[in-house]
Amino acid sequence: MAESSGPQDEGTGSRRGRRPIRPDPGAGPVSLLAHRLWELKEEAGDPSFADMAGRLGAAASKSSLAAAARGSALPSWETTWEFVRVLAVDRLGRDPEQVRREWRRLWEQAQAGEAGAPLDGPGPPPDGSAPSSGGPEPSSGPRPGARRTPPVRKATVLAAATGVIGVAAILLGWVLPLLGESDENEPTAQPTPSQTVSPRDDSAFEGDVTFPDGSVVERGASFDKVWRIRNAGTVPWQDRYLTRMNDTPCKAPERVGIGPVLPGETVDIKVRVRAADSPGRCKIFWKMTDEDGTPLLAGKKPIFLDVTVG
Repeated sequence: MAESSGPQDEGTGSRRGRRPIRPDPGAGPVSLLAHRLWELKEEAGDPSFADMAGRLGAAASKSSLAAAARGSALPSWETTWEFVRVLAVDRLGRDPEQVRREWRRLWEQAQAGEAGAPLDGPGPPPDGSAPSSGGPEPSSGPRPGARRTPPVRKATVLAAATGVIGVAAILLGWVLPLLGESDENEPTAQPTPSQTVSPRDDSAFEGDVTFPDGSVVERGASFDKVWRIRNAGTVPWQDRYLTRMNDTPCKAPERVGIGPVLPGETVDIKVRVRAADSPGRCKIFWKMTDEDGTPLLAGKKPIFLDVTVG
């Protein structure tokens, strides 16, 4: 699907206006991260932020995505990942785990760089000595006329310490038997295992049932593409769909229904496709969504049809 070639505001594609000012990668760690986000966006075809938040399925608003690319403040990791996922994983087809590790490292570097900014004011000298105020060094000896404190006699200190130790020993002799008796009479509380288990939503691709990648179809022919996927999580699938993410010369429905599918079950999903009237490659992507079109399973690659029209 062709992107708009006219000027856009902040890349949202909703209004005409000034082009956004790209962040300077040398201005700091946050600006460097934003600069890398811009590079990824251009590599993925430079879609607008509105397209990223809408058609491409980022779970972040277009204003949050635009703010992440401005570099004025460090975006949250969730916003950064949605920015990267729809471009590097869904659009460019890269490995999600490798992409996540790489960008998490870049984000943490930006976070550490932002948190490690030097505070105002001079720091201590490199040799660890106290900073000089520019005045004369104070004398280490007593000031003239100062009254000296008489020394405390060692015998007095020793007697006081011995008395404190004796009192402490008497108290321990009283308290320890009581503590032991309480431990014997009181039942020991047994730990109880947690009964709560966090629900996990997951899927596993089982394979192409019909028309595997690279199949050749005739021009103008209609055919049924079938995938088999499994509910690999603990959440039942209800009111879910495969929603088409791109447009091609081959025609297909906007979305097809899934399920209901219980955890552990597999389901065959069929979509009716009409081949293009001219030869070429036909690759259509679908992503799992709810009935409102909200993308689900953000870390999963979309499934796709990839055939050649002969």
